[in-house]
Amino acid sequence: MIGLRSNVKKIATTYAILAAALYAINIPLSKSLMEHVSPTMMAAFLYLGAGIGLFLYGMWTKTTGKGAEREPLTRKELPYTIAIVVLDIIAPILLMSGLLMTTSANASLLNNFEIVATSLIALILFKEAVSGRLWVAVMMVTVASIMLTFEGEGSFVFNTGSLMILGACICWGLENNCTRMISNKSSVEIVVIKGTFSGLGCLAIALFMGEGFPQWNWILCTLILGFVAYGLSIHLYVKAQRDLGAAKTSAYYSVAPFLGVLFGIVLLGESPDMWFYVALTIMIAATFIMVRDTVGLQHTHKHSHTHCHEHSHGDLVHSHEHTHIHSHTHVHGDDEAIHDHDHDGHHGDHDHHHA
Repeated sequence: MIGLRSNVKKIATTYAILAAALYAINIPLSKSLMEHVSPTMMAAFLYLGAGIGLFLYGMWTKTTGKGAEREPLTRKELPYTIAIVVLDIIAPILLMSGLLMTTSANASLLNNFEIVATSLIALILFKEAVSGRLWVAVMMVTVASIMLTFEGEGSFVFNTGSLMILGACICWGLENNCTRMISNKSSVEIVVIKGTFSGLGCLAIALFMGEGFPQWNWILCTLILGFVAYGLSIHLYVKAQRDLGAAKTSAYYSVAPFLGVLFGIVLLGESPDMWFYVALTIMIAATFIMVRDTVGLQHTHKHSHTHCHEHSHGDLVHSHEHTHIHSHTHVHGDDEAIHDHDHDGHHGDHDHHHA
């Protein structure tokens, strides 16, 4: 039994890292595809790919009975749903436009600023507590992000592309907090709505701006990338979270920006300057602190009960209700105790979302 459980955890860990890798590949491949696809068209077909892919996946799970039914969205959630769609129109356009003006590695690393934006918005608008350790990490990411916004060594001219990417991160930070307000609903439905309407919104803007349709083969490549980098990544994240729990899965997933940096350097042959590597070192240290804040010092006891709980990581959110025997891990941050669940038993309905 112990050997079987260990094997399950190893498979789940592989799923989590693979989910991070699939998301990380988005930026370098998008930059490469933008030699053939304009930025706003790129944003449109990436989101349409995610929406169409998750719709087909939802139909498959419903047909085969492999997916659990979740409560659909109602009129009560309409304001948050509209806000999410609008923010997911603005953010990818900013990201793709910024990506034209800076390196893929730079853009991947700047994606860490989304954590800063999400934390600050949660604190200011939703009055959530932020631990002292997380504040240190937030300040470190902010400093590194500022370094990455300058044109180069010795230059005090801001890089417009980097500023656009930071703007995208702020939009996604706000979107993450809006998504949390509807996280008890069907994640597949949320992603299908976001992908479809945000994608169509980006497409309308692209046409209004006079951007022409790319060739059909590049459209197909972009749709596939959208499904893989968003849709398939979500699916693997869910599978990992079922056996690892939220905190451990989030910790593994935090490697995504750094994998993006590696992919950018290897696939596109980019050669970042010295300040990039200084910022990279600061980001790695900050990520370690954030993972430590999430996982923390643990002590465990076992019990059995039925409950419903929610977890979120950036724009990754899931909620489920089930009965099981599990280890209940208390995670101690600087200012508060955080609870994580390492599951062992019968798993029920899992919902999770990644914008």
